[in-house]
Amino acid sequence: MKTTTFVPTTTAGLLLILLTGTPGGAQDLTFEEYEPRSTLVVPEHPVTRARIPFIDVHSHHRRLTPERVDSVVAAMDRLNMAALVNLSGGSGAALAERVRQTAGRHPGRFVTFANLDFTGIDEPGWGERAARQLEEDVRLHGAAGLKIFKNLGLDLKDGAGRRVPTNDPRLDPVWARAGELGVPVLIHTGEPAEFFEPHDRFNERWLELKQFPRRARPPEAYPSWEEVMAEQHDVFRKHRGTTFINAHLGWMGNDLDRLGRLLDEHPNVVTEVAAVIAELGRQPRHARAFLVRYQDRVLFGKDTFAEEEYHTYLRLFETADEYFPYFRRRHAFWRLYGLDLPDPVLRKLYSENARRVIPALRPGAP
Repeated sequence: MKTTTFVPTTTAGLLLILLTGTPGGAQDLTFEEYEPRSTLVVPEHPVTRARIPFIDVHSHHRRLTPERVDSVVAAMDRLNMAALVNLSGGSGAALAERVRQTAGRHPGRFVTFANLDFTGIDEPGWGERAARQLEEDVRLHGAAGLKIFKNLGLDLKDGAGRRVPTNDPRLDPVWARAGELGVPVLIHTGEPAEFFEPHDRFNERWLELKQFPRRARPPEAYPSWEEVMAEQHDVFRKHRGTTFINAHLGWMGNDLDRLGRLLDEHPNVVTEVAAVIAELGRQPRHARAFLVRYQDRVLFGKDTFAEEEYHTYLRLFETADEYFPYFRRRHAFWRLYGLDLPDPVLRKLYSENARRVIPALRPGAP
């Protein structure tokens, strides 16, 4: 049988072989399937254990058993994680039980934040009742702060079906009481700006929106990203006596100069890096300069507890490695570059800022 050798004569022909593995083949390779293996050879310094003990201020643990708590602590020890903040504490008796399951079992390793119950927000006096509940949660049930989830400002509706904005005056007593109690509010407002933009070929989160269509925030159902974030910033402005931890770099990891202006305007605000380090890793020089300049204002956070994913965070902050992969492609189809932070900056990012902002993390705290 006679055989014919196919020799590509054009760049397009060669690319077809590279993508399909078949000369002249008809395989359709999708963006989801395309995962090129880098041929770049550069020094690599994987990090599986932080060189300085760190605190994760953004974690969620709703279903806890003694075995699960022990497993988390074992992973923390391997990572050199000194303490973890559980933001999914709930309120009342449920909060007290979560505190018992964690801090009671492993003293000094966990602190827990309370959450708001928006039931009855239309009723007269709801804000003051919610503030009293927060005080009870802090003084009696062991809450170290208050966590606000993203439903506020996006999907939360009042009895009339109106969206409840983050700066709704009914919440003013809650923000004020947190300041009086001396506990921080870790607040997640909005989503990445790309979720509010058309889901088209120009959208950097195209893959994520394809995989999770319900994450889109179309204009017919939601206000703009700018409006949602402006409502959050209005709260910062009105309640300067309250410390706010602006989650996820305030969704401005792609515009650090703007984030810096926000921090300059609001000395009562700090931020954290949970789920947004891919933004930092693609602008290593600018991000490093930002973290050095705002070294007192940024805390370490992760969001989901997955031991191997922390390795990428540690490698980003501790090394000068080049062009290494992020662990979740839908967040970043690009590769990362290490920031190689100086130890004094690393210590603040890893723990000192968290202990300053969250009193329950300080040595000797009850």
